[in-house]
Amino acid sequence: MSLSSNTHTLVDRFGRTVDYLRISITDRCDFRCIYCMSEEMTFLPRAQILTLEELAFIAKAFTELGVKKIRITGGEPLVRRGALSLLQEIGGMESLRELVITTNGSRLEEMAVSLKAAGVKRVNISLDTLDKEKFKEITRTGDLNKVLRGIEAAKKAGFERIKLNAVILKNRNHQEVGDLVQYAVDNKIDISFIEEMPLGVVDHERAEDYYSSASIKSDLADKFELIAISDNTGGPSVYYQVVGTSTRVGFISPHSANFCSTCNRVRLTVEGQLLLCLGNEHSVDLKRVIRANPGNLDKLKESIIQAMQIKPEKHEFNLQEQPIILRHMNATGG
Repeated sequence: MSLSSNTHTLVDRFGRTVDYLRISITDRCDFRCIYCMSEEMTFLPRAQILTLEELAFIAKAFTELGVKKIRITGGEPLVRRGALSLLQEIGGMESLRELVITTNGSRLEEMAVSLKAAGVKRVNISLDTLDKEKFKEITRTGDLNKVLRGIEAAKKAGFERIKLNAVILKNRNHQEVGDLVQYAVDNKIDISFIEEMPLGVVDHERAEDYYSSASIKSDLADKFELIAISDNTGGPSVYYQVVGTSTRVGFISPHSANFCSTCNRVRLTVEGQLLLCLGNEHSVDLKRVIRANPGNLDKLKESIIQAMQIKPEKHEFNLQEQPIILRHMNATGG
């Protein structure tokens, strides 16, 4: 059977159509954010990760199977040598509607114009605080001013949308949610607040640091009027409009408002594991498939289609327990 046409769609056993792929192109990062990885990390050796050509080959298979949106992630994707050429190749794929990227912003000042030229339509930038000292504490190695200059460069480059992502931790940065929204409003960009994902063992108590989306909304109500809107960017954010502005505020709530029933996405790790769920270990080794069957696009597509049958219904996160998922967020794809 030939699977060369692009008429196929990916549907799991719960009737959910998968049309969104997140691709991690590196587990490395120039930051060491406390919720993402340990301070001392061991990264994958080059031989274990997918080549740029293999990443593009897998992306091609997914687009021919109906995936319309691809997000490039890491680690920090822009630290990988050759990232721009990969983005150009994926961005030019027929039937792909949207190529987007998540970045920590450290390299946007130099690369924003090139990213736009490569076909990237939207950029998500991690920004958890506007306080220089807190930024250093949370990222361990980051320079806030460099990231802020990167945001300015992204604005000038003319992407369709720019969104900030802020992971909110109680007594670390929860007091800043109003300032972060005001920064987004002033810069005419969007922002999403994220409840911490319990992936990997980290050096803080997640249960003690947990700050819910409901608490953030309550805090924001003192300063902003938010109205619920139906906007959907294909991800898990539930959006509100800041009245009188162009800014949307999103909430990603893996604990307080499980979004699994409408899950339309899968993740490819830089090792080649197709993760069917962020909070479970259900996966298929696509690296093994493509290296055992060089250039065989149909064989790869068959493996992807079959993988949909093991996509779980939902994840089960419990902040009171040690994480059942031992891989860190940088290894999962941010």
